[in-house]
Amino acid sequence: MSVAPEWILAFSGYDPADERRREALCTTGNGYVATRGAWAGSVAGDHHYPGTYLAGYYNRLTDRVDEVGVENESLVNLPDWLPLVVAVDDGNWLTPDNSEVLEYDLELDVRRGVATRRFRLRAGDGREVRGIERRFTSMADPHIAGQTLAVTVVGWSGRLRIGSAVRGNITNSGVERYRKLAARHLTDLSPLIADGNLLVTATTSQSRHRITVGTRTVASHNGSVRPDWSTSTDGTSVYAELTVDVTAGDVVTVEKVAAIHGSRDVGISEPQLAAQLALGNAPCFRDLLEAHVLAWSQLWRRFELALEESHDGALAALRLNNFHLLQSVSPHSIDADAGVPARGLHGEAYRGHVFWDELFVFPVLTLRTPELTRALLRYRHRRLPAARLAARQEGFPGAMYPWQSGSDGREESPRLHLNPLSGHWTEDATFRQRHVGLAVAYSMWQYVETTGDVDFLSDHGAEVIIEVARFFAHLAEYDAARDRYVIKGVVGPDEFHTSYPDRPGPGIDNNAYTNVMAVWLFGMAARALDRLPAWRRIELVESLGLRQEERNHWDELTRRMYVPFHDGVISQFEGYEQLAELDWPRYRTTYGDIRRLDRILEAEGHDVSSYQVSKQADVLMLLYLLPRRDLYSSMERLGYPLSAALIRRTVKYYLARTCHGSSLSAVVHAWGLAAFDPDRALAFLEQALHSDAGDAPHTGTTAEGIHLAAMAGSADLIQRCFTGLTTSNDVLRFGPRWPAKLGTLRMALRYRGHRLVAEVSSTAVTVTVDPGPGLAIAVRCYGHTRLLKPGDAHTWTAPG
Repeated sequence: MSVAPEWILAFSGYDPADERRREALCTTGNGYVATRGAWAGSVAGDHHYPGTYLAGYYNRLTDRVDEVGVENESLVNLPDWLPLVVAVDDGNWLTPDNSEVLEYDLELDVRRGVATRRFRLRAGDGREVRGIERRFTSMADPHIAGQTLAVTVVGWSGRLRIGSAVRGNITNSGVERYRKLAARHLTDLSPLIADGNLLVTATTSQSRHRITVGTRTVASHNGSVRPDWSTSTDGTSVYAELTVDVTAGDVVTVEKVAAIHGSRDVGISEPQLAAQLALGNAPCFRDLLEAHVLAWSQLWRRFELALEESHDGALAALRLNNFHLLQSVSPHSIDADAGVPARGLHGEAYRGHVFWDELFVFPVLTLRTPELTRALLRYRHRRLPAARLAARQEGFPGAMYPWQSGSDGREESPRLHLNPLSGHWTEDATFRQRHVGLAVAYSMWQYVETTGDVDFLSDHGAEVIIEVARFFAHLAEYDAARDRYVIKGVVGPDEFHTSYPDRPGPGIDNNAYTNVMAVWLFGMAARALDRLPAWRRIELVESLGLRQEERNHWDELTRRMYVPFHDGVISQFEGYEQLAELDWPRYRTTYGDIRRLDRILEAEGHDVSSYQVSKQADVLMLLYLLPRRDLYSSMERLGYPLSAALIRRTVKYYLARTCHGSSLSAVVHAWGLAAFDPDRALAFLEQALHSDAGDAPHTGTTAEGIHLAAMAGSADLIQRCFTGLTTSNDVLRFGPRWPAKLGTLRMALRYRGHRLVAEVSSTAVTVTVDPGPGLAIAVRCYGHTRLLKPGDAHTWTAPG
């Protein structure tokens, strides 16, 4: 089947130093489970890292670092179902690392969700084999994966050996800087051979989750089935081997079906039984693949985001990014209670934790699969008790959400950080990023605004929003000298500035992003209460003990919060302008890649907190989250009138002082520049689109897992930033600043129960609502509002 190039990610030739990055980018998953695109049969090392991860399956291990107890919770690497290998006679199993590589190509078909590896290897004795391996992780059945290997004998006769296995002796060792810490999460390994199938059941050491990984393998020689496998076990893993007498041109084909179940699954008795039943009832590889491809085709209809191919591979990058988004969170995630992992299910960076940057993911999901956003936000609501406990332990009411979240909602951020450049362990105060609660509340309100789901607001969202507002209202202190309220001792999204260079103690004061978004939150908390039915509002006020004095204080804070400025720009935080300027040309010349200036400076004996250097300019996050009219209105109410000129100066000021050490930086800068420097905004869009696929092969971190928020954020730049798409007050609005270089955008959306298609160009916007039941929706563009009923279409022409 021919596939258009904008659906294909292809790598040609074998590059051992780049293989782990390619493995991450060629991961196949379905939102429940994902498997890295490693060579089938490889083991963890410098060149390869096989990994399979189940959403939400975490485990804790404890170490001692410098006589300090350090506990880390990690997403667990599961038993490896991939091994499917070949050997000539009694030789070693052939790999690209122990053979002469004559041909090697790796390809990911994102339309069908299939990874294909083609290779031709020459063994040490000169004999060659040619192989094609294909694999998928089923989007039709979340517990099933499939794999085939077709091996052709090239110019020799003798014995060809085929090996298959499920390896249970697995550790978490995919991130080099974690390798000195405990990594063995699986215990009670129980290999089993049942009805010719290979299964390994394991239990996580602390969380006590049971997981079973099983495989069913069928082989044929020149079309004839070969059932004569021999099997064995070594106590941790289980193996099968087949020996075939072959001559030149013979083809041996192996089909492998994997079943994966865990004890957190719904609707099962226990994992081993569920996996055995799945293997016994699963159809052949071809039928499984057909159902999988159909499921992907249906997802792609929902997530249609077709960009005219006129801008440096933008369409291919956009599809790849959406593909990895849907492999990390999909409709199969709805029952998983797992949140949005910052690095997807693609590796072990950040230990699989959930961060604030989920707010970059939800806009893409909510406009296409709102039921998925709803389920993922429930992850946060279920952990509201943990957030309340964290607030109480700090002496505050309300809810304080953790910077890094895992299984139960406690703070999972490491308190010590290893700088791989210097080898030093340093204190890590990034857990003081209290703004994560603002992101949680923001995402819940935006979901309600887009969907009109007042039931969610009533049952879950309003409670979270109010509790986060209570926390921030008490975090704010009255400053009599200013006659304003201030927020001290926090860390903003920038992350580099966790303290002042001349002041003991962690945190900085009056981070502009935190203060302004807190003001936004106080207004939204009041609106959320007012939007509830009267009976539910009374219940919630009673249950939370919410007093009218608190609501009055929220209103006061929307008028009296302090926001720092200097030199005609918004200050990132109070005192930012007093920090030293960095010699940017020297550092760029000396180091080239300066994205991790914090590590570079620490290795030199300096502290990044002493400089006007930003990992990502968090002031500009305000432009990403708040429509200009809302930002201007909030600041006007505070007594800080803004202007387009001030915003422009602020963007330029931080652009000159940002090293873009965060993959999100390009998204945020593109958003900030779109209104007044579209060409530069497009350059940042390009960076965002290729943030992982274009990552430096040998120095980037994509090998440890993709950057999910940056991938989703690139799609959000296209769907919302350049189209000016907003959803508020029951109106779907477009305010296009669409670059002509991008041609025409066609995207499918779901809004208020309707599916609609929007086509956007630099000259017009057309919205078509699918036929069906439902009420008319209000759509506004270029200052004109139309009520569109199901089956209606309307075109707005750009003025002038």
